[in-house]
Amino acid sequence: MNALPFAIIQFETPPAGVMARVGEQQHWFIAAAGLQPDAWLIVRPDLGEALPDPALLSGAILSGSWAMVTDHAEWSERTAAWIRSAMDHQLPLLGVCYGHQLMAYALGGKVGDNPRGWEGGVQQITRHEEGAEDALLGALPGQFSAWLSHRQSVLRPPTGARVLASSVMDPCQIVRYSPQALSVQFHPEFTAAIMAACQQNSSRREAAGEALPEPSWPLRLLQNFCQQPRAIARLA
Repeated sequence: MNALPFAIIQFETPPAGVMARVGEQQHWFIAAAGLQPDAWLIVRPDLGEALPDPALLSGAILSGSWAMVTDHAEWSERTAAWIRSAMDHQLPLLGVCYGHQLMAYALGGKVGDNPRGWEGGVQQITRHEEGAEDALLGALPGQFSAWLSHRQSVLRPPTGARVLASSVMDPCQIVRYSPQALSVQFHPEFTAAIMAACQQNSSRREAAGEALPEPSWPLRLLQNFCQQPRAIARLA
C-alpha cells in the first residue's frame, strides 16, 4: 500500500533569466515542501499534458505563472474545468498566485488587474479573525510576512468562499473554498534567491532585499498542507 502522489500542476515556465538562476516552479515547490521523489508528479497542461484523475491523487498544488488568467489560454480554461471536477471529488487543493486566481475564476469569482497596482517583495499579511478557526490556518499569527509578485488579483471571490487574509494592497490574500480547498495570493514556495531572480528579470524593483528575514509562516502553511492525511492506493 503506497500513498497516492501529490500533483504539482505547473503553468508554463519562468523567463530564461530566472530559470538559469533558480530553476522553475516545480523545483521551488518540491524543495520548499520537502517532498520525496515518489511523493509527487509534475503535470504541464500548457504543454498539452492531460490533467490526472483526481481519484488517483492525494492532493494538488496549482503553481504561479507569468501568464494571466484573463488571457483565457486553452490550457488555463481546461485546468479550470479540472478544478471544478477536483472540487466534486473533494481533492485537497492549494492554489498559489496564478493558481489562486485560477481557482477563484474557475469557481465563479472575478479576476483582473489589481486597481491598487503591482504588489511585490515582502509584504505583511493580516489573517482575519475567522481564519483562526481554520484547521490549516489556525497556527498562523494575526500578522505575518510573505513574498509577493503579482499584477492581477481576485477582485471578487466565488459565492460561498471565505476570505481569510488580506494585505494593504490586496483584500483577497487567502480564500477558503471548502474544507479541502484553499488558495493564497502570496508565494509560500519562494526564497530570497527566487525573489531576487524574479526582480532582476523585471524592470520593477520591489523592496524585497535578500537582507530581510525570510518569511517563515507561509512555508509552514505549505508544508502543513502537504502533510495532511493522504488517501491510500491499493497496488496490485
